[in-house]
Amino acid sequence: MLPATCKLCAAISYRHLRNMTGLRRQAAVAISQELSKLACRGTGPSTWINQVRRRSSLLSSRLEEKPFSEMEMSYIKQGEEALQKSLSILGDQDGWKTETVVDNGDKVQSKVLPDVGKVFRLEVVVDQPLDAVYSELVDNMEQMGDWNPNVKEVKILQKIGKDTVITHEKAAATPGNIVGPRDFVSVRCSKRRGSTCVLAGMSTKFGAMPEQEGFVRAENGPTCMILRPLPGSPSQTKLIWLLSIDLKGWLPKTIINQVLSQTQVDFANHLRERLARTVAVNC
Repeated sequence: MLPATCKLCAAISYRHLRNMTGLRRQAAVAISQELSKLACRGTGPSTWINQVRRRSSLLSSRLEEKPFSEMEMSYIKQGEEALQKSLSILGDQDGWKTETVVDNGDKVQSKVLPDVGKVFRLEVVVDQPLDAVYSELVDNMEQMGDWNPNVKEVKILQKIGKDTVITHEKAAATPGNIVGPRDFVSVRCSKRRGSTCVLAGMSTKFGAMPEQEGFVRAENGPTCMILRPLPGSPSQTKLIWLLSIDLKGWLPKTIINQVLSQTQVDFANHLRERLARTVAVNC
């Protein structure tokens, strides 16, 4: 017999799926099934997944009822696939190896997946409320190059509905040019339900943004950030970042692993500094 939470999920899913067709139905079914499996395990991050579901889950944010082109629907589906796969990876608590632990509690872990390669997981607490963190990472994503030295530029190439965007990101070269400039073209999918936010993405193809001179076109994904208030302290935000990147080129794995784990630690520090400055200006 299904647990009550799973029965509830099935009822919610059925109610939403009755109003869907085609690719929307396929994407919705896939996400619903994945979330159901994770919640029914009763372990790991099922708490915040249940938070998402209780607000009609990620399913209820189906794009506004208007026609989308076949190409737009393919981007929407890619974003949903990135989200689904990211949640599946984060939902499996086995096999994670600690890469870095910082004095302030920031932690980077990693594991190797057969069909993805090595992925990294950052867990940090930011001393700012969720709304401020969400606004910086989603609403102001094009300003990331202003505060994160590892990012040269983020540009939104196309918006599709209210949840999906295509972006072009230029990463700065690492110190000493150990890893030269890389760029990415990504589809990003952002979902916010109540006090839980999920930001997912993966590399994609976009005809209007071919490979750029001076940059190696790298690939990422599935990648995902989970934001939720720290239990018992709503003025703080727990951030989990799943990172998966293929930097391309001839780079030793030891260098890649060191660069990626350090990039995550640096990101957390730069984000804290940015939010602190923003709060100070607004006071």
